Amino acid sequence: MDKAKKIALYAVIIFVAYTIIHSPARSAELVQIGFEGISDAAKSVGEFMTQLIN
Repeated sequence: MDKAKKIALYAVIIFVAYTIIHSPARSAELVQIGFEGISDAAKSVGEFMTQLIN
């Protein structure tokens, strides 16, 4: 099982590297979308906690 995890990890790393090299603009766009999603989620949790306290 440990060997399968290593192979899967290497495959993911190779895929990410290929994607970044092949289309850096699209990769940057996807990273930006991901960070915006994380930011929105954090804001929503903060608003929820604020409303919970009040």
